[in-house]
Amino acid sequence: MKGYLSTIGVRRIMGMVVGNVILGIGIAVFRISLLGNDPFSAMMMAGAERLGIAYGLLVPIVNILFFTAEITWGRHFIGIGTFVNWFLLGAIAEQFIVRFEVFGIAQRGMPVRLLTVAVGVLVVSLGVSLYQSADLGIAPYDSISIIMSEHSPLPYFWCRLATDVVCAAVCFVLGGIVNVGTAVCAFGLGPFIHFFDRHVSQRLLGICENKQIQS
Repeated sequence: MKGYLSTIGVRRIMGMVVGNVILGIGIAVFRISLLGNDPFSAMMMAGAERLGIAYGLLVPIVNILFFTAEITWGRHFIGIGTFVNWFLLGAIAEQFIVRFEVFGIAQRGMPVRLLTVAVGVLVVSLGVSLYQSADLGIAPYDSISIIMSEHSPLPYFWCRLATDVVCAAVCFVLGGIVNVGTAVCAFGLGPFIHFFDRHVSQRLLGICENKQIQS
């Protein structure tokens, strides 16, 4: 029994790490379409360009602010996954952006760019699903909307929408890209994440079997 539970723990750690890598790939796919990223990544990319520093460097710096709120009001959300996402996701995405730029997607016309956004939706949704299903900690930025929902009468959806709108607005002010990809990430990922939760992530991570052992 202990050996089996240890296997479940290893699966969760691997799922969390692989989920963040896949999420980084998805962010890169959105980026090369030049049709917008998820609001937080878009804001970070715009800020990095404006400041003249690497995106992979700015993300962990800004996350210090969000982690301050997380450790103050949402300490129970902190886990190993918090730090993997905090320090590695930006660097992973940045490396794949460089590698994917050779495909020249932005110069291939709108149909190809929209198809790239569609691929990005699936890749990001799978990455988020694996990372969240592992339940090993919430990223600093992602924790903010959850903390807001816990300390206000507003449901999570509206809190998340509020934080994403602020990020999108800051991105726009900084001269970044706010486009269809940004809207899709803000409003359209939920059903795809839910699909991957049920049909991929929970099975790979042994979530169902783990719940049966604990019950």
